[in-house]
Order: sequence, then C-alpha cells, then structure tokens
Amino acid sequence: MRSGGDPTRVCRQAVSLPFLFVGMLAVLAGMPAARAQDSAPPGSARPVGDGQTLGSPHRRGTLRLTASSSGGTLDPQVNYTSEYAQLFTVLYDGLLNFRKADDRTSDEVVADLAEAVPQPEDGGRTWRFTLRQGVRFSTGQEVTVADVAASIRRLFRVGSPTAGAFYGAIVGADLCLRDPAHCTLAGGLEVDPATREVVFHLKQPDAEFPQKLAFPHASILPANMPDHDLGNVPAPTTGPYRFVSYDPDRGAVLERNPFFHVWSAEAQPDGYVDHIHYDFGLPDEAAVTAVENGQYDWMFDMKPLDRLGELGARHTRQVHIRALYGIYYVPMNVNLPPFNNRLARQAVNRALDRRAMTILYGGSAVAGPLCTMVPPGIPGALDECAYTKGADLDHPAPSWQGPDLEGARRLVAASGTAGQKVTVVVQNTNVEMSMGVWLRNMLQAIGYDASVKPLAHAVQLGYIQNTSNHVQISLTDWFADYPWASNFLDDLFGCENFHPGTDNSINIAGYCDKDAQAAMDAAKQETDPARAAELWAQAGRIIARDSPAAPAIRINYIDLVSSRLGNYFYSDLYHMIFSQVWVQ
Repeated sequence: MRSGGDPTRVCRQAVSLPFLFVGMLAVLAGMPAARAQDSAPPGSARPVGDGQTLGSPHRRGTLRLTASSSGGTLDPQVNYTSEYAQLFTVLYDGLLNFRKADDRTSDEVVADLAEAVPQPEDGGRTWRFTLRQGVRFSTGQEVTVADVAASIRRLFRVGSPTAGAFYGAIVGADLCLRDPAHCTLAGGLEVDPATREVVFHLKQPDAEFPQKLAFPHASILPANMPDHDLGNVPAPTTGPYRFVSYDPDRGAVLERNPFFHVWSAEAQPDGYVDHIHYDFGLPDEAAVTAVENGQYDWMFDMKPLDRLGELGARHTRQVHIRALYGIYYVPMNVNLPPFNNRLARQAVNRALDRRAMTILYGGSAVAGPLCTMVPPGIPGALDECAYTKGADLDHPAPSWQGPDLEGARRLVAASGTAGQKVTVVVQNTNVEMSMGVWLRNMLQAIGYDASVKPLAHAVQLGYIQNTSNHVQISLTDWFADYPWASNFLDDLFGCENFHPGTDNSINIAGYCDKDAQAAMDAAKQETDPARAAELWAQAGRIIARDSPAAPAIRINYIDLVSSRLGNYFYSDLYHMIFSQVWVQ
C-alpha cells in the first residue's frame, strides 16, 4: 500500500545508513507530535457546531493530493487499502461511522445514516436501526432501506475481503459465503420501508458489530449496483464529495456533492474545499519536493528516509507526527517450503533484527521494535517477547533485546531446510526495498539462498495474497480497521480469511489453527472487556508459537503538508481528513 522507488539507489543508501540516521534522528526526535492547530492561521477556530462550512472564510479552493500510483479498485466494498479508505471516508457512509474528530474520540462509533447507535437485544444477537429520512445519493436518489439491504448482501456477492470476518455472524451468511450469487441473508436481515427499520439477526453475539458496520466495506450504495467489482467506475456517493473523473494511471477529480447536507456533524461534517484533485505517478522523492514547494498540498506515500532530516530541520510547521495503529510484519506461507516447517518460521522470528527495521523505517522517533502481532495500547496486546536474545516461548523477555542469529541457525539446521531458495516480495519504495534487502541478507545469514522481488505499490498487496503466485515470504504493513486485537489476529490469521487463488486473501500466511481460532471466536463474542483481552492474549500466544509471521515494527505516522494548508485534522483510523482541511 505504498509508492515506488529506485532499488539501485536504495542499496547505496542502506550502506551509509548509520551516518544518515544519527543526524536525521537527532532532528526528528526533537520534534513534538504536531497538533492540528499548528497549521491553522492565528486566531482561526476549529470546526464546531452543526458541521456546516457555509459562511466560513476558508470555504472554497482546490485541495491537491499526490500518490505514486492509484490504490486499486474504486469499489468501497472491495478495496482494502489505506490509500482509498482515506478517500472513501469523505465519499461514502454506512449506518454507523467513526467520529470525525481530531483526538482519540475518533475511535468511537457514532450514528451516520442510522438515527442512533442501537443497544443490542437478545443477548447481543439482534441489532435494530432506523434509517434517517432525506439523505440522498449524489444522483439525487433518496437512500432507502432497500439500498441498505442490497448493500449488505452485495458484500457477499462481490466477495468483499471482510465478508466472512466482519459480517459472517449474520444469520444466512454461511449460505452467502458458499453461494454468493444467490445470497439473500434470509432470516438475518429484515427491512421495513414503512418504518425505515433495518434489523440484523446474528448467530451469536458479536461485541464488535457496530465497529464492523462503521467500516467502509459496509458503505451504503444504490440497490442497483452490479454484483461485481466496480473496478474503475465510481459508485454514487452520499458524503460531501463525488467523483467527476477517474483514471487509474493519472488521477481523480472530486467536487462537491450537490445533494449533500449535514445530517450528523459527528459522522460526516461538510467539506471546506470545493474540489479535490488527486494525481498519480509522482515518485516519493519528487512528491516531497513538490509538497515543500507548494505544488501539492499533501502526499500519500511514505517519506523517503534520506529526506526526514531535511523535513525536520526546514519544514517543521509542515510535518505532523502522530501515533498510528499500524505495524510492519513478515508473513510466511505455512503451506510452501521452507516455511511449511514451524522451526523455519521460528528461525526467522528469532533472527529478525527489529532495531535495524526501526532504523530503516526512519528511527525511534517514528517506529519501534515489535515482538507480537498486536501493537501496544490495544487490549489483548502481549507485553512480552519470546523471540529475542536470551528468551524463549516458555521464558519470554519483557521486551525485545536483540536478534539471536545463532539460535536461528540452529533452528534452520533442525528444520532440514537449509540451502533452500527463498524470495522476499516487497513493494519497490525506498524504505521497503531497504527493509527487503536487509531481510534477504538476514535469510542468507541463517542458511537460505535468498533474493528480493520488488513490485509496484498497486500490485504487491494483491500479489502476495494470491496463492497462485506461490509467495514464500513477504514484507507488508497493516493498519487497524478499528482499535481491537481482532484487527491483527483474526483478520490476518483467522481461518475464514484464507481464500486460495484470490487477491483478497488477507490471511497471507494461509494459517489456520483450531485452538487459536477457538480463542478468537470466544473473544469476539465476549462482552466483558477484561475477559476478552485474556482470550485475545491466549490466541496471540498460540500464533506466536506457530510463527506464521514475524512482527517487525510498530509505526507512527509522518504527514507532510503544504504551507498553504490549514486546519490540519487527523483521525486515528483515516489520518488526515480531506473534508476538514482548508487551503486558503
């Protein structure tokens, strides 16, 4: 989910990394985590009240965005990239949404197209909503309960990557997963046009159901949307903006949705800018320069390592560092040699130099070693490290202490896989290529014949998910859909998320363990937060033992904006909210 880069230059950069890192880290480490007001003109106010921007002196103008490539399909029920989730949040709406707030309350679920967040009934098995009246799509058509029912069924019919993981508890979902073309969700979804009521019936309680309905895959689209991936054809929107044009090779143009009005300032406030131009094709190095010079207002891609010192020294007011529910990890295919052997996977975990990964990402100001698959701050995260020097599964250390190459070599020898060919598939950005080269060198050091295969940002994620491509090991990032341990454990290692032969198999490792799954299923149904955290920790320990992936680093978010952008507005899940910044 990142940008392109030059592999030759990356290799040279990696050689001089320690010298670059010292100066860069000294600058960035001294930068405070910038708050939203930092970019606002003196005396300006934060958006308050009814969420309208009419009458604001900052309304109008064109927000100019850039990314090295497009983010895949425009279908909000299929796309699973952070690049387009950030865009979709100002285009589409679900029954529920995450609060658009510039603080930790952005993690909270609020009513969107529904009039209220309901209380669960029948022990958590029934959820009853009332659809708001008067909301229209960008075509002028009013949103009805028929659109809601069709959109939820469509999740299964189009093979949404979260259909099973997020919505599989709905009665009738099993049949929909087996036979998507004939999905009806009979008995699981009821609508009443007269009362505008929408009722979900679940097979078992799901404490996270509101968060799942707030996720962009549950966006409400017109009932006549085709039951296939929309590809490059945008769907009508309900949010403050709509598509004017889209070319996956060049970019997108958005303008105000003429039928939008604010029905919930918490869920979908009005936008400031009149137009959003999102251009594709500018490499990350050039994008940094373009934003510095004011040619663009914001860039999606990771900021190249060799530019961080410059940004920290010369453009402090334009840089924002925020905590992120995000990680980098190394999935290993448990169904292909050599990583169909648990000892081989444990060897990678033990040999991985997480400090090196931290440095390659940008240093301790923006990243840190990660020992378990759930990042700190989320209930169920483990405060321990089994794969580090001087520790093991029975006697974990309290934190990562350093790599254990000798222990890793012994595990490789015991596995009988030494000397096998291994290819690491990475995105071809500067940072990820550097990390990929480091992984290759580490694999060679513990006994494998390793190489690196770089792929473009728009291709790599789907490629490593598809079993037809026979990917043994890869490097990728993962961002929480919402701040629960399920987002990292069940999403990435749940049996229901392994779909061989498709680009929508987010369980990249192909891992399925009955004990881990049982703990995760129990955690998802548990309404007691403390007990749920215990169950997630139990599942995390089983997954750590089996090592279908090696957690590498937890990451912060570094945002770069132009000097003319004001009212910088950041939410935990979707980062800069395009509708809430201004450019005047």
